[in-house]
Amino acid sequence: MKKYALAVLLSLINLSVMAAATPWQSIQHPVSGAPQSIGSFANGCIVGAQALPLNAPDYQVMRQDQRRYFGHPQLIQFIQRFTAQVANAGLGEVLIGDMGMAAGGRFSSGHASHQTGLDVDIWLQLPKKRWTEQQLLHPQPLDLVSANGKQVVGRLWSPQILEMVKLASEDPKVTRIFVNPAIKQQLCLDAGSDRGWLRKVRPWFGHRAHMHVRLSCPPGSSNCQDQPAPPPGDGCGAELQSWFLPASSPTSPVKRTPPVLPAACQALLDDHKL
Repeated sequence: MKKYALAVLLSLINLSVMAAATPWQSIQHPVSGAPQSIGSFANGCIVGAQALPLNAPDYQVMRQDQRRYFGHPQLIQFIQRFTAQVANAGLGEVLIGDMGMAAGGRFSSGHASHQTGLDVDIWLQLPKKRWTEQQLLHPQPLDLVSANGKQVVGRLWSPQILEMVKLASEDPKVTRIFVNPAIKQQLCLDAGSDRGWLRKVRPWFGHRAHMHVRLSCPPGSSNCQDQPAPPPGDGCGAELQSWFLPASSPTSPVKRTPPVLPAACQALLDDHKL
């Protein structure tokens, strides 16, 4: 199966899984205890999560009413560290999207991952002035990818976007950054001779207006399941080009029940859900 067709299939699977109701949203506050990310990024939970401070000079948090601004302390520290770097570089305002829920777990919509407090969506636009409360509650994403999906929209692309992605990728706690294949392609074209950071930047379907930053499992989280390291190289060759091959015929949606939770997450849910 070609990679694009596989991506479509996985997308349909994820949408089917995410459509089911989830009890994790009923947990409104972090579970007390030493911070621990448990399980995998797409099937897990977190103890000892923290809320990202919502009022800060270097970033703004969108859709605060959805309460998806929780994460492992290392994710909080990364966001603060990264956004300070962006501000110091004069790139513009950083817009923070979804992180995770108070105890992690499966969303009812929007994501299959973001379950262990180690993922954050950061929009690929850098406004020069801070957004209003209304803009933050109802943000308008900036679609950077052309209608045919083969390149970025030139008038919307800027060197500042590359610099922002590069700063995130160079952080030692970051293990992967997911962007649209067309955005990865543009990063490859613009990177010049300094290309080591591109290894962490991985092409994936969607992600036309934001980058999805993922941290590696932190110390003290013995039940956290990390992903294998990305393949060697900058990822700008045949692997990337395979995303632009013609798609196979459409695949019917696959209905699938959610995977069995790790035992520690099931126990946490049983103790805290309403």
